[in-house]
Amino acid sequence: MCVTAALCSAPGTPAVAAGGAGGGKPTIVLVHGAFADGSSWNGVIERLERRGYPVMAPANPLRGLYSDSAYIASVLRSVKGPVVLAGHSYGGAVISTAAAGNPQVKSLVYISAQMPDVGESGMSLSARFPSALGTATRSVPYQTGGGVTGTDLYLEHDKVYPVFAACLPASQANLLAVTQRPAATTAFSEEAKVAAWKYIPSWALVGRQDMTINPEQERFEAKRAHSHTVEIDTCHVSLIARPDAVADLILQAATATATTGRTPPRRG
Repeated sequence: MCVTAALCSAPGTPAVAAGGAGGGKPTIVLVHGAFADGSSWNGVIERLERRGYPVMAPANPLRGLYSDSAYIASVLRSVKGPVVLAGHSYGGAVISTAAAGNPQVKSLVYISAQMPDVGESGMSLSARFPSALGTATRSVPYQTGGGVTGTDLYLEHDKVYPVFAACLPASQANLLAVTQRPAATTAFSEEAKVAAWKYIPSWALVGRQDMTINPEQERFEAKRAHSHTVEIDTCHVSLIARPDAVADLILQAATATATTGRTPPRRG
């Protein structure tokens, strides 16, 4: 299911944000996390579009950090003009890699997200900052048509409400459980090779009632990245429960001056 009409314009290819569609405003690209899809951003998209911003919410493949970030990086290259890149949950790890080396990305926004440094993975961070997610998943083997095998992680149906979506009505949490997209274990085990938050200005939202990613992990990551940080009373799916606060933070990043950035590290 497509989130916006723009995403449906060319089957099998990412939509290209038209130059000037937002009256000179940056394109806001929203990357969802594990167990979710682009529709999790619906409330945020509505608020951003009302403010005149062009928005994209591409599908995150959820197959592994390296392949997912390469895919999102290719989507970013299709966008004309400056980009504000936001990621929720595992999507934070993806944008940290996908933005590397792309001068169009002016701001990074992390919503209840992973922000691994070079050499870190989602698994290593969660080992340091344990959460209820560790006992809320089940493993299911998969095989592709090309013979590739792997393991998918699903949230246990009865754990979606208490661990993932306790700030939503139970009926809505049930729908998330039924429609969830699994993430391959490689999404969490592959170590980051770059960390774009080291030189791109970042904003971070911490959910105080988050049971999926430990709020202490979110605070640690945001402090380390010198992110502009806000904390609100919400569970892990803050983008669904509090789209107003999430949209406000993204708008802060979109309107901030470029002078807040840091110099990219030297290469070679």
